[in-house]
Amino acid sequence: MDNYFLGVESTAHTFGVAVVDWEGNILSNVSDSYTTDGGGMIPIEVRKHHKIVADELFERALKEAGIVETQIKVIAFSNAPGLAPCLLEGMDFVKKLAKRLDVPVVGINHCVAHLEIGDSVGANDPVMLYASGANTQIIAYESGKYRVFGETLDLGVGNFIDTFARYAGLGFPGGPKIQRLAEQCECKDLLIDLPYSIKGMDVAFSGLQTKLKNLYDKGIPLEDLSYSMQEVIFAMLVEATERALAHTGKKELLLGGGVACNSRLQEMCKIMCKERGVKFFCPDRSLLVDNAGMIGYLGLKMFKVGIFEKDLDKVDIAPRERTDEVNVLWK
Repeated sequence: MDNYFLGVESTAHTFGVAVVDWEGNILSNVSDSYTTDGGGMIPIEVRKHHKIVADELFERALKEAGIVETQIKVIAFSNAPGLAPCLLEGMDFVKKLAKRLDVPVVGINHCVAHLEIGDSVGANDPVMLYASGANTQIIAYESGKYRVFGETLDLGVGNFIDTFARYAGLGFPGGPKIQRLAEQCECKDLLIDLPYSIKGMDVAFSGLQTKLKNLYDKGIPLEDLSYSMQEVIFAMLVEATERALAHTGKKELLLGGGVACNSRLQEMCKIMCKERGVKFFCPDRSLLVDNAGMIGYLGLKMFKVGIFEKDLDKVDIAPRERTDEVNVLWK
Protein backbone atom coordinates (compact mmCIF):
# COMPACT_ATOMS: atom_id res chain seq x y z
CA MET A 1 0.00 0.00 0.00
CA ASP A 2 1.24 3.49 -0.86
CA ASN A 3 -0.15 5.11 2.31
CA TYR A 4 1.82 5.48 5.53
CA PHE A 5 1.29 6.72 9.05
CA LEU A 6 3.63 9.17 10.81
CA GLY A 7 4.19 9.18 14.57
CA VAL A 8 5.67 12.09 16.52
CA GLU A 9 6.78 11.98 20.18
CA SER A 10 7.63 15.05 22.31
CA THR A 11 6.29 14.59 25.85
CA ALA A 12 9.58 15.24 27.67
CA HIS A 13 13.31 15.10 26.89
CA THR A 14 12.96 13.07 23.66
CA PHE A 15 11.78 14.18 20.24
CA GLY A 16 11.03 11.25 17.98
CA VAL A 17 9.60 10.55 14.51
CA ALA A 18 8.48 7.18 13.15
CA VAL A 19 6.88 5.76 10.03
CA VAL A 20 4.33 2.95 10.36
CA ASP A 21 2.72 1.07 7.48
CA TRP A 22 -0.97 0.19 7.25
CA GLU A 23 -0.40 -3.25 8.82
CA GLY A 24 1.23 -1.73 11.92
CA ASN A 25 4.85 -2.49 11.01
CA ILE A 26 7.24 0.16 12.32
CA LEU A 27 9.47 1.00 9.36
CA SER A 28 11.57 3.66 11.07
CA ASN A 29 11.80 5.00 14.63
CA VAL A 30 14.37 7.75 15.14
CA SER A 31 14.87 10.12 18.06
CA ASP A 32 17.14 12.61 19.74
CA SER A 33 17.17 13.34 23.49
CA TYR A 34 18.09 16.39 25.53
CA THR A 35 20.91 15.65 27.98
CA THR A 36 23.08 17.57 30.44
CA ASP A 37 26.36 17.00 32.28
CA GLY A 38 24.88 18.62 35.37
CA GLY A 39 21.42 19.65 36.53
CA GLY A 40 18.16 18.40 35.10
CA MET A 41 15.60 19.26 32.44
CA ILE A 42 14.67 22.90 31.90
CA PRO A 43 11.42 22.65 29.87
CA ILE A 44 12.05 25.78 27.80
CA GLU A 45 15.54 24.56 26.90
CA VAL A 46 14.15 21.14 26.02
CA ARG A 47 11.64 22.79 23.70
CA LYS A 48 14.49 24.60 21.94
CA HIS A 49 16.22 21.26 21.51
CA HIS A 50 13.10 19.76 19.96
CA LYS A 51 12.73 22.65 17.54
CA ILE A 52 16.34 22.27 16.40
CA VAL A 53 16.20 18.51 15.75
CA ALA A 54 12.62 18.10 14.42
CA ASP A 55 13.16 18.64 10.69
CA GLU A 56 16.32 16.52 10.56
CA LEU A 57 14.60 13.63 12.38
CA PHE A 58 11.64 13.85 10.03
CA GLU A 59 13.92 13.53 7.01
CA ARG A 60 15.80 10.62 8.63
CA ALA A 61 12.56 8.79 9.40
CA LEU A 62 11.38 9.12 5.81
CA LYS A 63 14.74 8.00 4.42
CA GLU A 64 14.97 4.95 6.69
CA ALA A 65 11.41 3.95 5.80
CA GLY A 66 12.12 4.44 2.10
CA ILE A 67 9.21 6.80 1.47
CA VAL A 68 8.57 10.42 0.53
CA GLU A 69 6.43 12.81 2.55
CA THR A 70 3.54 12.78 0.07
CA GLN A 71 2.94 9.12 0.99
CA ILE A 72 2.03 10.13 4.56
CA LYS A 73 -1.76 10.08 4.93
CA VAL A 74 -2.20 10.54 8.70
CA ILE A 75 -0.07 11.97 11.53
CA ALA A 76 -0.29 10.83 15.16
CA PHE A 77 1.42 12.81 17.92
CA SER A 78 1.74 12.56 21.68
CA ASN A 79 -0.54 15.28 23.03
CA ALA A 80 -0.70 13.97 26.63
CA PRO A 81 0.55 13.81 29.34
CA GLY A 82 3.85 15.63 29.53
CA LEU A 83 5.73 18.90 29.88
CA ALA A 84 3.65 21.62 28.24
CA PRO A 85 6.49 23.37 26.37
CA CYS A 86 7.65 20.05 24.91
CA LEU A 87 4.13 19.02 23.93
CA LEU A 88 3.55 22.41 22.31
CA GLU A 89 6.67 22.11 20.17
CA GLY A 90 5.54 18.70 18.96
CA MET A 91 2.05 19.98 18.23
CA ASP A 92 3.37 23.01 16.33
CA PHE A 93 5.56 20.77 14.18
CA VAL A 94 2.69 18.38 13.48
CA LYS A 95 0.19 21.12 12.63
CA LYS A 96 2.55 22.73 10.12
CA LEU A 97 3.25 19.37 8.52
CA ALA A 98 -0.41 18.31 8.50
CA LYS A 99 -1.42 21.60 6.89
CA ARG A 100 1.25 21.26 4.22
CA LEU A 101 0.32 17.64 3.44
CA ASP A 102 -3.44 18.18 3.97
CA VAL A 103 -3.80 15.14 6.25
CA PRO A 104 -5.74 14.48 9.49
CA VAL A 105 -4.18 14.28 12.95
CA VAL A 106 -4.62 11.84 15.85
CA GLY A 107 -3.81 12.93 19.41
CA ILE A 108 -2.24 10.14 21.48
CA ASN A 109 -1.97 9.60 25.22
CA HIS A 110 1.68 8.65 25.70
CA CYS A 111 0.95 6.30 28.62
CA VAL A 112 -1.70 4.37 26.70
CA ALA A 113 0.73 4.04 23.79
CA HIS A 114 3.16 2.23 26.11
CA LEU A 115 0.38 -0.27 26.82
CA GLU A 116 -0.79 -0.74 23.26
CA ILE A 117 2.69 -1.44 21.90
CA GLY A 118 2.66 -4.53 24.11
CA ASP A 119 0.57 -6.46 21.64
CA SER A 120 3.38 -6.10 19.09
CA VAL A 121 5.36 -8.52 21.28
CA GLY A 122 2.44 -10.83 22.06
CA ALA A 123 0.83 -9.35 25.19
CA ASN A 124 -2.95 -9.63 24.76
CA ASP A 125 -4.46 -8.66 28.12
CA PRO A 126 -1.64 -7.76 30.51
CA VAL A 127 -1.10 -5.90 33.71
CA MET A 128 1.50 -3.28 32.83
CA LEU A 129 4.14 -1.98 35.18
CA TYR A 130 4.72 1.46 33.70
CA ALA A 131 7.95 2.85 35.11
CA SER A 132 9.26 6.04 33.55
CA GLY A 133 10.48 9.49 34.53
CA ALA A 134 7.25 11.18 35.47
CA ASN A 135 5.02 8.12 35.60
CA THR A 136 4.85 5.11 37.88
CA GLN A 137 1.60 3.20 37.44
CA ILE A 138 0.27 -0.34 37.46
CA ILE A 139 -2.38 -0.50 34.75
CA ALA A 140 -4.77 -3.00 33.19
CA TYR A 141 -7.73 -2.88 30.81
CA GLU A 142 -11.18 -3.20 32.34
CA SER A 143 -14.63 -2.05 31.13
CA GLY A 144 -13.65 0.27 28.31
CA LYS A 145 -10.67 1.99 29.93
CA TYR A 146 -7.16 1.34 31.15
CA ARG A 147 -7.59 1.35 34.92
CA VAL A 148 -4.84 2.40 37.31
CA PHE A 149 -4.64 -0.22 40.06
CA GLY A 150 -1.60 1.29 41.76
CA GLU A 151 0.68 4.28 41.34
CA THR A 152 3.24 6.51 43.00
CA LEU A 153 1.93 8.82 45.69
CA ASP A 154 4.67 11.38 45.12
CA LEU A 155 7.52 11.03 42.59
CA GLY A 156 7.73 9.08 39.39
CA VAL A 157 10.40 6.41 39.83
CA GLY A 158 12.55 7.80 37.01
CA ASN A 159 12.38 11.34 38.38
CA PHE A 160 13.28 9.96 41.82
CA ILE A 161 16.38 8.22 40.42
CA ASP A 162 17.33 11.25 38.31
CA THR A 163 16.95 13.63 41.27
CA PHE A 164 19.33 11.58 43.39
CA ALA A 165 21.72 11.24 40.46
CA ARG A 166 21.79 15.03 40.01
CA TYR A 167 22.40 15.45 43.75
CA ALA A 168 25.40 13.14 43.39
CA GLY A 169 26.68 15.12 40.39
CA LEU A 170 25.92 12.50 37.74
CA GLY A 171 23.97 14.75 35.35
CA PHE A 172 20.85 13.88 33.36
CA PRO A 173 19.59 11.27 32.67
CA GLY A 174 20.81 9.50 35.77
CA GLY A 175 19.14 6.09 35.51
CA PRO A 176 21.73 4.36 33.27
CA LYS A 177 24.59 5.74 35.40
CA ILE A 178 22.95 4.55 38.62
CA GLN A 179 22.53 1.06 37.10
CA ARG A 180 26.22 0.91 36.14
CA LEU A 181 27.25 2.02 39.64
CA ALA A 182 24.97 -0.60 41.20
CA GLU A 183 26.63 -3.29 39.12
CA GLN A 184 30.02 -2.16 40.48
CA CYS A 185 28.93 -2.55 44.12
CA GLU A 186 31.21 -4.99 45.97
CA CYS A 187 28.96 -5.40 49.02
CA LYS A 188 25.87 -6.97 47.47
CA ASP A 189 25.33 -9.16 50.56
CA LEU A 190 24.96 -6.08 52.78
CA LEU A 191 21.80 -4.17 51.87
CA ILE A 192 21.70 -0.66 53.32
CA ASP A 193 18.65 -0.05 55.51
CA LEU A 194 16.35 2.21 53.43
CA PRO A 195 12.66 3.16 53.79
CA TYR A 196 10.33 0.65 52.09
CA SER A 197 7.10 2.55 51.50
CA ILE A 198 4.25 0.61 49.94
CA LYS A 199 0.57 1.04 50.72
CA GLY A 200 -1.60 -1.57 49.05
CA MET A 201 -0.67 -1.20 45.40
CA ASP A 202 0.66 2.37 45.77
CA VAL A 203 4.27 3.32 46.41
CA ALA A 204 6.10 6.42 47.67
CA PHE A 205 9.72 7.49 47.19
CA SER A 206 10.20 10.88 48.91
CA GLY A 207 11.31 9.45 52.28
CA LEU A 208 13.75 7.15 50.54
CA GLN A 209 15.16 10.06 48.58
CA THR A 210 15.83 12.05 51.74
CA LYS A 211 17.56 9.08 53.38
CA LEU A 212 19.76 8.50 50.33
CA LYS A 213 20.89 12.13 50.25
CA ASN A 214 21.75 12.01 53.95
CA LEU A 215 23.76 8.82 53.52
CA TYR A 216 25.56 10.25 50.50
CA ASP A 217 26.49 13.36 52.53
CA LYS A 218 27.92 11.05 55.20
CA GLY A 219 30.28 9.50 52.67
CA ILE A 220 28.59 6.17 51.94
CA PRO A 221 29.98 4.96 48.58
CA LEU A 222 27.76 5.82 45.65
CA GLU A 223 28.06 2.27 44.30
CA ASP A 224 26.61 0.86 47.54
CA LEU A 225 23.82 3.43 47.65
CA SER A 226 22.94 2.76 44.01
CA TYR A 227 22.76 -1.00 44.54
CA SER A 228 20.61 -0.81 47.68
CA MET A 229 18.37 1.86 46.13
CA GLN A 230 17.65 -0.30 43.09
CA GLU A 231 16.96 -3.38 45.19
CA VAL A 232 14.49 -1.53 47.42
CA ILE A 233 12.58 0.49 44.84
CA PHE A 234 12.29 -2.41 42.40
CA ALA A 235 11.13 -4.74 45.16
CA MET A 236 8.39 -2.22 45.98
CA LEU A 237 7.31 -2.07 42.33
CA VAL A 238 7.33 -5.84 41.88
CA GLU A 239 5.35 -6.41 45.10
CA ALA A 240 2.68 -3.89 44.06
CA THR A 241 2.54 -5.42 40.57
CA GLU A 242 2.13 -8.92 41.96
CA ARG A 243 -0.80 -7.72 44.04
CA ALA A 244 -2.40 -6.25 40.92
CA LEU A 245 -1.98 -9.56 39.10
CA ALA A 246 -3.64 -11.38 42.00
CA HIS A 247 -6.44 -8.81 42.17
CA THR A 248 -7.24 -8.82 38.44
CA GLY A 249 -6.57 -12.50 37.80
CA LYS A 250 -4.65 -11.62 34.64
CA LYS A 251 -1.90 -13.94 33.45
CA GLU A 252 0.43 -11.55 31.64
CA LEU A 253 2.87 -8.89 32.83
CA LEU A 254 4.08 -6.17 30.47
CA LEU A 255 6.88 -3.72 31.21
CA GLY A 256 6.79 -0.21 29.82
CA GLY A 257 8.67 3.07 30.22
CA GLY A 258 12.32 4.03 30.24
CA VAL A 259 13.06 2.63 33.71
CA ALA A 260 11.89 -0.76 32.40
CA CYS A 261 15.16 -0.85 30.41
CA ASN A 262 16.93 -1.61 33.70
CA SER A 263 18.13 -5.22 33.58
CA ARG A 264 17.75 -5.71 37.33
CA LEU A 265 14.07 -4.65 37.26
CA GLN A 266 13.49 -7.04 34.35
CA GLU A 267 15.20 -9.84 36.25
CA MET A 268 13.09 -9.32 39.38
CA CYS A 269 9.89 -9.24 37.31
CA LYS A 270 10.85 -12.46 35.52
CA ILE A 271 11.41 -14.22 38.85
CA MET A 272 8.02 -13.10 40.16
CA CYS A 273 6.26 -14.14 36.95
CA LYS A 274 7.87 -17.58 37.02
CA GLU A 275 6.74 -18.09 40.62
CA ARG A 276 3.17 -17.02 39.77
CA GLY A 277 2.92 -18.86 36.44
CA VAL A 278 2.48 -15.56 34.60
CA LYS A 279 3.81 -14.75 31.11
CA PHE A 280 6.39 -11.97 30.98
CA PHE A 281 6.58 -9.48 28.11
CA CYS A 282 9.10 -6.71 27.58
CA PRO A 283 9.39 -4.80 24.27
CA ASP A 284 12.74 -3.92 22.78
CA ARG A 285 14.52 -0.99 24.41
CA SER A 286 13.64 1.23 21.43
CA LEU A 287 9.95 0.75 22.32
CA LEU A 288 10.42 1.08 26.10
CA VAL A 289 11.95 4.54 26.11
CA ASP A 290 10.00 7.55 24.85
CA ASN A 291 9.58 6.88 21.14
CA ALA A 292 7.44 7.74 18.15
CA GLY A 293 7.01 4.15 16.99
CA MET A 294 4.46 3.40 19.70
CA ILE A 295 2.70 6.71 18.95
CA GLY A 296 2.25 5.80 15.29
CA TYR A 297 1.30 2.23 16.20
CA LEU A 298 -1.58 3.36 18.46
CA GLY A 299 -2.52 6.18 16.10
CA LEU A 300 -3.13 3.65 13.33
CA LYS A 301 -5.47 1.66 15.58
CA MET A 302 -7.43 4.77 16.52
CA PHE A 303 -7.64 6.06 12.95
CA LYS A 304 -9.04 2.76 11.73
CA VAL A 305 -12.04 3.13 14.09
CA GLY A 306 -12.62 6.76 13.11
CA ILE A 307 -10.73 8.64 15.83
CA PHE A 308 -8.97 11.55 14.14
CA GLU A 309 -9.29 15.28 13.58
CA LYS A 310 -9.24 17.16 10.28
CA ASP A 311 -9.83 20.61 11.79
CA LEU A 312 -6.38 21.58 13.06
CA ASP A 313 -7.85 24.41 15.16
CA LYS A 314 -9.44 21.74 17.36
CA VAL A 315 -6.14 19.92 17.93
CA ASP A 316 -4.64 20.67 21.35
CA ILE A 317 -2.46 19.26 24.11
CA ALA A 318 -3.57 17.83 27.47
CA PRO A 319 -0.48 17.93 29.74
CA ARG A 320 -2.26 16.41 32.77
CA GLU A 321 -4.48 13.81 31.12
CA ARG A 322 -4.40 10.56 33.09
CA THR A 323 -4.26 7.08 31.62
CA ASP A 324 -7.68 6.21 33.04
CA GLU A 325 -9.35 9.25 31.45
CA VAL A 326 -8.97 7.86 27.92
CA ASN A 327 -11.96 6.03 26.41
CA VAL A 328 -10.51 2.94 24.74
CA LEU A 329 -12.81 2.71 21.73
CA TRP A 330 -10.52 0.69 19.47
CA LYS A 331 -10.61 -2.61 21.38
